[in-house]
Amino acid sequence: MNLEGSTWRRYRLGDVARVMSGYAFKSSEFRESGIPVIKIKNIRSGYVDLSDVQYVGEKYLSLDKKYHVQGEDLLISLTGSQITQPSSVVGRVAIHSPKLGLCLLNQRAGKITVTNLDECNPLFLYYVLRTEDKARTIALMAHGSASQANVSPTQVEAIEIILPDVETQRKIAAILSAYDDLVENNNRRIKILEEIAQLIYREWFINFRFPGHENVKMVDSTLGMIPEGWEIKKASDAIRVNPHEKTDREGKKPYVAMEGLSIKNMIVTVTETRTGSNGAKFRNGDTLFARITPCLENGKTGFVQFLESDETIGIGSTEFIVFRSITLTPEYVYLLSRDEDFRQNAIKSMSGTSGRQRVRVECFDKYLIAQPDINTLGKFSRVIEPMFRNIYLLSLQIENLHRTRNLLLPQLISGEVDISDLDIDIGENAA
Repeated sequence: MNLEGSTWRRYRLGDVARVMSGYAFKSSEFRESGIPVIKIKNIRSGYVDLSDVQYVGEKYLSLDKKYHVQGEDLLISLTGSQITQPSSVVGRVAIHSPKLGLCLLNQRAGKITVTNLDECNPLFLYYVLRTEDKARTIALMAHGSASQANVSPTQVEAIEIILPDVETQRKIAAILSAYDDLVENNNRRIKILEEIAQLIYREWFINFRFPGHENVKMVDSTLGMIPEGWEIKKASDAIRVNPHEKTDREGKKPYVAMEGLSIKNMIVTVTETRTGSNGAKFRNGDTLFARITPCLENGKTGFVQFLESDETIGIGSTEFIVFRSITLTPEYVYLLSRDEDFRQNAIKSMSGTSGRQRVRVECFDKYLIAQPDINTLGKFSRVIEPMFRNIYLLSLQIENLHRTRNLLLPQLISGEVDISDLDIDIGENAA
């Protein structure tokens, strides 16, 4: 980029911002409730994830304010695998959402505070650090083992950045944040749809308040009172556990790693294709259920509906258990797999060495369900199937938004695309 005669200028990051690492909490100080502590594992790509978080007592609110994390603070991971690793976390940046409330910062998690607002817009700086070029630059500075490489705040402050005038920074940040806002909106819609589906599942099949239940007699069973005409079954008789599939060793197949399962929704992310036939095998309509600790306890579960056709077979991690409906419906099976009682049954069966315990599939022979009549199952599918399909379509929109944003990001951040003549409402976030 030729900067001569332009409003874009070169800076060291340390010229406009300060980078600091968090407080060294002792492991003995963590508890089940209190003030959340953000660790490097909580710093995801673009957002802070507090679904798996530890806490400290309120006495730590007296810590220096520099260790406090509040809405719109910019965070960076200073430790983790290097850029050559698929799960690279060194240099990963995120914005702390105001809705997450006040948190504290753990050591090796870093906070970036803009010190010169006349020269640098914080949201623009966030997007600068989200570019592949800057992420790679920071990660390659890291030293230490591949899995626990470290980068210092001083090293991060030394990287070179190029900034236009603040007004242009705000416009660029507003464009990029509009894409992120759409992604967040879609994620909220996915969350709501899943919650509604779970509520309906529980109302119909746990509380037995399905349409027309008033006219159905309740009868005694080994599970207590259930609707007449329903049958008590082992889960393994209603669900095929790890169904046998033959696949050709040759040819590329969609592959799902453990990282491809979400802890909060059904979306399955595919990032690669592989040859061979090892690992879990699945089709559309199957549920992928993490069988290893801590992935199971954290909630990693997915619903497969991304394969090209119902005949297509995908492969995945050996640490998945695949569930396929026999006498239920695919949607029922997924929602059952998210039920806390079902999950606790699996967790209690785990065996193996500490830190590598796995679910024993025999536990599903002992778990009993009330098999609904076919008429009720049909009504359930007609209500829930469109919700699941809508969730999938929303996930495709998210992929497209990410793809477009990622294409625009380096062009806007570098000044390759001139936006000086655009009339853009910068809004509050980019201000």
